[in-house]
Amino acid sequence: MSTTTDETTVVKEIQPLEEATVRFCGDSGDGMQLAGTQFSNTSALAGNDIATFPDFPAEIRAPRGTLAGVSGFQIHFASHDIFTPGETVDALVAMNPAALKTNLGDLKKNGVLILNSNAFDKKALGQAGYESNPIEDDSLSGYQVFSVPMTSMTRGAVDGLDLSVKEADRCRNFFAMGLVFWLYGRSMEPTLRFIEAKFSKLPAIAEANRRALKAGYNFGETTDAFRSSYSVEKAKLPPGKYRNMTGNQALAWGLISAAQLSDKKLFLGSYPITPASDILHELSKYKNYNVLTFQAEDEIAAVCAAIGAAYGGEMALTTTSGPGMALKGEAMGLAMMLELPLVIVDVQRGGPSTGLPTKTEQADLLQAMFGRNGESPLPIIAARSPADCFDVAIEAWRIATRFMTPIVILTDGYIANGSEPWRIPNMADLPKIEVTHPGPRSEDDPPFLAYQRNEELARPWAIPGTPGLMHRVGGLEKQDGTGNVSYDPQNHHHMVLTRAKKVANIAEAVPPQEVMGAESGKVLVVSWGGTYGSCRTAVARLQAQGQSVSHAHLRYLNPFPRNLGQLLGSFDKVLVPELNLGQLRMLLRDKYLVDAVGLNKVQGKPFTTTEIAEKIESMLM
Repeated sequence: MSTTTDETTVVKEIQPLEEATVRFCGDSGDGMQLAGTQFSNTSALAGNDIATFPDFPAEIRAPRGTLAGVSGFQIHFASHDIFTPGETVDALVAMNPAALKTNLGDLKKNGVLILNSNAFDKKALGQAGYESNPIEDDSLSGYQVFSVPMTSMTRGAVDGLDLSVKEADRCRNFFAMGLVFWLYGRSMEPTLRFIEAKFSKLPAIAEANRRALKAGYNFGETTDAFRSSYSVEKAKLPPGKYRNMTGNQALAWGLISAAQLSDKKLFLGSYPITPASDILHELSKYKNYNVLTFQAEDEIAAVCAAIGAAYGGEMALTTTSGPGMALKGEAMGLAMMLELPLVIVDVQRGGPSTGLPTKTEQADLLQAMFGRNGESPLPIIAARSPADCFDVAIEAWRIATRFMTPIVILTDGYIANGSEPWRIPNMADLPKIEVTHPGPRSEDDPPFLAYQRNEELARPWAIPGTPGLMHRVGGLEKQDGTGNVSYDPQNHHHMVLTRAKKVANIAEAVPPQEVMGAESGKVLVVSWGGTYGSCRTAVARLQAQGQSVSHAHLRYLNPFPRNLGQLLGSFDKVLVPELNLGQLRMLLRDKYLVDAVGLNKVQGKPFTTTEIAEKIESMLM
């Protein structure tokens, strides 16, 4: 196929692709997150399957032009199912030398490299550590380099709108967007609608962004530099209505749905912390769905307020990241002693301490398991992808109310900020979450026993103020049945065992562990959390080559699924890839005495498919 222009005949070949990966990168003020988000939404509307990976600088105000200030957004889009945001990049847009320096290593050989040539001046090159201009010194000869004066062309496009130079330059990201939209056959219409809605009260800014977007698109269409563009057909996804969702947004919607399914008001007690804050932001939009959000003065106040909501009979939630989990630990132990349903969300990030606050990691598993004083077991489940966060939120609340226990949901920065198409369910098709509360009692009824248990060892959820249901709560040990304070040694031992048994009983109420592939063989890859996509893709690649490898991805981390031990014993070798130093591997070795092998990475970046595939291949030899 080819296209022509009116001015000069320019043959433009359109090359069909099954998939492509694009990355926008530049200063944190260059609007790369917006560019990536708009490209993602447009690709989703075009019917592609997508997976994204936003990458934020850790410093809020890193100096412009420095390596520490680079922000990026990667989009993988395809005409088939995909599970990762892409391993290497097909097209890289670098808005300055620092962005080029920090991202060039991920660009494929002969990949498309689009540079804002106006930014490659002597000062910027020096800040990035370049001794010479890479546009001019042949160091980029292994790539398809397109040096585009984006800054000056954007200024020309917005000329006459009475904007300052600074305001005009802020539109460069829309020029870059337009150029990449043309390169991959994306429609400008969704972004034009976004501009209209976003800048409706700033008509000059709206017009400037429209002009910049169209200027970038038309530059790709008319310049002789680009001789070809690319097309990626629609993916064959299950029929339904889809929306592009980040993990934090999907989790928030899942929590709202869980409240609706259980006929409860939702109360969130939270203190802002990266990368969990967007859950608070999202939930605060839905007061009309009986959602109450409380931004507390600190993490301790946030979780304690949520415990109060649980005691009052409503759906209680607290959200945080690893440092906040450390502060919430004592109150989480209190909620466990009170045996109240409470959802605790930990969006994991690089640690320890403040660590790498904008980078991903999954090193809080042992903290979720053991990060409280005394014997304080809690159930733990983990989301595997942005869309999966919706289902995990509902499942967590179902477990918490059925077993009267706090529960921990683990996600991570990669899942929270990444996005993928999410098929919008019909609420009528989602099973109700049945919650019961004891009714009023008269003087003729037997005394109410706040810790009298059912067959699953769950105690009744009594609403304060209900006649005849007065009872004690607190962090002191309780007498079994009555809930009265008890210092009896035998009772304490019994209660510790009872609370542990109650959590263990959850294994009977969750589905058995599924396996992708044969249920026995040479190698089983066991993963959890955000490593799902790279593990699944690596295993699928090797299975297609006839290799004896299977994949088990765990959602339920405490307790483990009841068939997991048998499954682990059915393979010669077990590989556990984790973005930590081996926390799940340690738990599996302890519980099942399996000689599991770890593949561990703590770089603030997710695994690539190749890293996992190479490790599996070494174990198959």
